[in-house]
Amino acid sequence: MKKLLFGTLLLALVLVLPIPTMAGVNVNVNISLPPPVVFAAPPEMVVLPETYIYVVPDSDVDIFFWGGWWWRPWEGRWYRSHYYNSGWGYYRGVPSFYSGIPSGWRDDYREHRWGGHQWNYQRIPQQQVQRNWQGWEKNKHWEKQNTWAFRV
Repeated sequence: MKKLLFGTLLLALVLVLPIPTMAGVNVNVNISLPPPVVFAAPPEMVVLPETYIYVVPDSDVDIFFWGGWWWRPWEGRWYRSHYYNSGWGYYRGVPSFYSGIPSGWRDDYREHRWGGHQWNYQRIPQQQVQRNWQGWEKNKHWEKQNTWAFRV
């Protein structure tokens, strides 16, 4: 009889008094930021032919400039910043410009070839890209500079 009474009291206490750990919900989202890329000086860039996508060719890390943002993939995710060397924030998805970039663009750069033709690229200081990218795109600057005109 005592066991039945004790069991009933214990059951009543469990039903009446909430247990904090039972009501707790724990959600963790862990997105780490990419490590910084250190440059001795602001990087020089090249514009990929027939695009207005700028790349930093002399880095082991893929860094792009497009649409006023610096972009970089890291560990299967994309990050962007207004600065090439800091302030990276997670970007959900893959940026739209990336589908137009051939995976072998670095080899093309080193070999001065694009699309099977000689590529006469021009190196551009980062400050000029950041300052002029909108006007260059609007005025079709690179087409007029003939850097996309391939020598056969």
